[in-house]
Amino acid sequence: MKRKEIILLNISGEDKPGVTSTLTTILSNYNVTILDIGQAVIHDQLSLGILFELPAESESGPILKDLLFRAYELNIQVKFTPISEVNYNQWVNLQGKERYIITLISRKITSNQLSKVTDIIYNQGLNIDSITRLTGRIPLGNSQEGNRNKASIQFSVRGNPKNTQAMRSSFMEVSREIGADIAFQADNIFRRNRRLVCFDMDSTLIEAEVIVELAKRAGVGEQVEQITEAAMRGELDFNESFIKRVELLKGLDESVMQDIAENLPITEGAERLFRTLKKYGFKTAILSGGFTYFGKHLQRKFEIDYVFANELEISDGKLTGKHKGEIVNGTLKAEWLKKIAFKEDIHLEQVVAIGDGANDLPMISIAGLGIAFHAKPKVKENAQHAISTIGLDAILYLMGFRDREIEEGV
Repeated sequence: MKRKEIILLNISGEDKPGVTSTLTTILSNYNVTILDIGQAVIHDQLSLGILFELPAESESGPILKDLLFRAYELNIQVKFTPISEVNYNQWVNLQGKERYIITLISRKITSNQLSKVTDIIYNQGLNIDSITRLTGRIPLGNSQEGNRNKASIQFSVRGNPKNTQAMRSSFMEVSREIGADIAFQADNIFRRNRRLVCFDMDSTLIEAEVIVELAKRAGVGEQVEQITEAAMRGELDFNESFIKRVELLKGLDESVMQDIAENLPITEGAERLFRTLKKYGFKTAILSGGFTYFGKHLQRKFEIDYVFANELEISDGKLTGKHKGEIVNGTLKAEWLKKIAFKEDIHLEQVVAIGDGANDLPMISIAGLGIAFHAKPKVKENAQHAISTIGLDAILYLMGFRDREIEEGV
């Protein structure tokens, strides 16, 4: 009985129309079975690999001769590698291993970043199946909006990490060293099918803490800022700190709130992020320990579906130093996230949650993709993912979007 003849065909050279079509037509003439195929173009150079099995009655000589002749005409290089049945079966058996996605995000990608990340992948016994650039091509010398470039690449890896927690710790340590964000996710159906994105507001959607801005207008800025920082670091009970801060706002005129709302500093990338989420049908929510007055303003601006925050009590056009209803703390944020997901019939694994403070950790921990955004050290250490190098639109890269999909139709 004739052994199976399996050949790996590697093609490289200048990319031009018709190369793949011409070569696969030759393979078609010999009725070969395609076992695997992959193609990439870097700059203008093509790299194409085709793994095929010849029919039992065929010999490899004629097909290789035809491929070589056509490659000469196309001015491309070809390489043939025989693959044994044993080697092929070993490769097939790798299909049972787990798959993961590792996303690298930075202002620009450097060789040092790639070296550090791939070294961790190698030391954990994982194999890289593919590397994909998610961001568009950056012109030489480009410096958009005061160095607001963004660059992201995605590694698809296969295998079982030797120590998942140690690997995450290594990624976190290296991310600080190389000035990049590194995310590690299981490559499953939930990762590719997120449907609800929940945001903290202060220092996440906006580059400010509204209560601090209100306090400055009331002349108690320093006192409120100290209480706020202690609460965000997790050193002070949120409810207690909230009551203390609101009491300090007593007597502030309601018109001040409108002025602050109209001048909120929006976080880098927010417009791009919401535009994309809206276009692709995602549900969005603000779950904030801040105030509904400002949440509603952002809701109108970005067409956000849900807003849950704290409501300040106002009497005769002035703040009373009290609030209405239950305080929206970390526990309540997580509860609202679950309620929205239930209402929209969305699995928690399909939810993305983003925040910067300790009171965001409960909702970050239950979401399928929980992200600490430009967060305090304690929050970053307790969240599975962190973004610290670019704006809010980095979330899109963690969700697998490419620039061409983000900008399509804009």
